[in-house]
Amino acid sequence: MTSRAASRPVGTVTRGTTNPNRLRRMDRWIAAVHGAELRRAVDPVAVDLGYGAAPWTAVELLGRLRTAAPRARVVGVEIEPARVAAAKPYEREGLVFRHGGFEIPIPERPHLVRAANVLRQYDEDKVAGVWERLCARLARPTEFSHGGLLVEGTCDEVGRRHVWVALGPEGARSVTFAARLGSLERPSDLAERLPKALIHRNVPGEPVHAFLRDFDRAWAAAAAYASYGARQRWIRAVRDLCVDWPVADGVGRWRQGEVTVAWEALAPRPRF
Repeated sequence: MTSRAASRPVGTVTRGTTNPNRLRRMDRWIAAVHGAELRRAVDPVAVDLGYGAAPWTAVELLGRLRTAAPRARVVGVEIEPARVAAAKPYEREGLVFRHGGFEIPIPERPHLVRAANVLRQYDEDKVAGVWERLCARLARPTEFSHGGLLVEGTCDEVGRRHVWVALGPEGARSVTFAARLGSLERPSDLAERLPKALIHRNVPGEPVHAFLRDFDRAWAAAAAYASYGARQRWIRAVRDLCVDWPVADGVGRWRQGEVTVAWEALAPRPRF
């Protein structure tokens, strides 16, 4: 017989802050870089984990994923039962809401788990365990697929600044910095939105600190491009970054105000 403790959702209730279009930058990136994987799946399932006090992010995720993968389904998962009840009227074909947490209470292995602004309230030393648990639930790699994707990160209240980590079944793959470029004075303004695994590592001697320092220097060196707009300045700065950092994307994504870097280059150094 299953005990009450064993059936209790794993995790703690978040603040639940949410706004329409808050996660649009993350969603568009997911559709662009993971859309082919979702299209190849027979029954692509995405989980919006910890969607908050209102269901807007799950509703929007379904619409954005279906531009890339028309068969995609979304399951919104929340640990607070009242939030699930409030979201139920928004269910439709391809969109349902479930009570749960990090255990992800669905029978399928999801092809995507998006956890935005969920781990910010946790201690840094808890992040690796949560990542491992969520990655273990992802769809497994096959001959034709790299497996599922976990996207975990943090953004501001209106979605202008966002940083996220992408992980597969094998672990962390990359870190993406994304912004509405007109809102930035310098790239290191994004430091306040670093995910929990990195935000306390933005100090001298840590790779993420060195990356943001170099990004600011490249941004300053590209000041002459500002007359053509913030986008052209950003693209020039990222081109300079490519000399010393393993940037994983290209101009098509840079134009969106994004830059993605291999996780290994920014991973925190061990603490002894």
